[in-house]
Amino acid sequence: MSSSKQRGKIRDDSPLATLRGLLGGSGEGPTLGSLWYVGAAAALLYVSLGSFTSIEPGQVAVRINNITGGSDTVTQPGWLVKIPFGVHSVSILDAAPQTFTMKAHSDLDPLNVRELTVRASDGSNFHFQDTKIIFQIRGDEAAGVIGDAGPGAGFLEWMRPYARAILRDEFGRESTISVSNPASFGEATERAKARFNELLGPHGLLVTQIVTPRPQFNDEYEKLIEERNALGNQNEVIKSNLAAAQTSRERKLAEVDRDQNRAIQEKRTELESALATAVTDQADTTREVDTYRIAKLGEGQAGLSAAERQAEELKGQLEANLRRRTAEIDAFRTQPIERVMERLGERLSGVKIAIQPWSDDATPSRVQLEDVAGRTR
Repeated sequence: MSSSKQRGKIRDDSPLATLRGLLGGSGEGPTLGSLWYVGAAAALLYVSLGSFTSIEPGQVAVRINNITGGSDTVTQPGWLVKIPFGVHSVSILDAAPQTFTMKAHSDLDPLNVRELTVRASDGSNFHFQDTKIIFQIRGDEAAGVIGDAGPGAGFLEWMRPYARAILRDEFGRESTISVSNPASFGEATERAKARFNELLGPHGLLVTQIVTPRPQFNDEYEKLIEERNALGNQNEVIKSNLAAAQTSRERKLAEVDRDQNRAIQEKRTELESALATAVTDQADTTREVDTYRIAKLGEGQAGLSAAERQAEELKGQLEANLRRRTAEIDAFRTQPIERVMERLGERLSGVKIAIQPWSDDATPSRVQLEDVAGRTR
């Protein structure tokens, strides 16, 4: 009995029993206390759900502190914690690339407007059937986007006031001929893109690409463009043929140079071999000539020496004979006439003298002597 009372006392002193007592419930059947539990659970669920915000991929969130006025930007997908009861407010923006299209016959919505028509610098008109401008929010500048365009999709309205004016200005600088040139056309697109980012950048928007088809003209001009393109294609074919011909020419010149270089190299090798042989032969000939010259010089020197000795000997003999003859002549001069006649007789010994007078000259004035040898004296 005492234990049972004790258990009842403990049960009556529990927090749940105290709460029931405060609410006046008896613990049997649905009472105000049970309704309070349900309300508390609902409030807890509301607070729990209101404290988290889900950020999907391609979205950016801006959490604003309504008490301090501060804000922070979250670009990573996941759960974002916020304080409920109006302390924090979260705005989620679509940061995925958006496409602004200009191809309809009238304006349909902020991202679909009528097609773009342009007046060229030479006064002619052309149009683009489908122009696309791809832009998106700069994720880290989402707070500025909300400040300028408001929460939600208000930033989409920023493209319409600028797109037509900027594209008309930039493409309107080109003439009809230049705008149909892909190079000039691309330059105009880049200029327009730079102007878009210059004007929309401060508002947190970024233009990433401008896609435009070939500009369309009237039928007559389109026909002229086709003819020009055909001529351009022919020109490209001619250039290609010229390039191929140039390549073939260079190849043939290279082959000719190769053959000529090979022939020159072979001829040079042949001439160098012949030159080496000639140099060797010249050296041999020079050596033989030097040997022959040395030998002949030796022989000549020896013959000269012998001739000089012989000349000296002959000179001595001649001088001796001269002295002897001179002595004989000198001695003969001092001889008497009888001795002279005797010597003359010795010299004329064996000589026959034939004297025959001329028939017409009875008194000869000249006598001719002839020896046996037939010499005339």
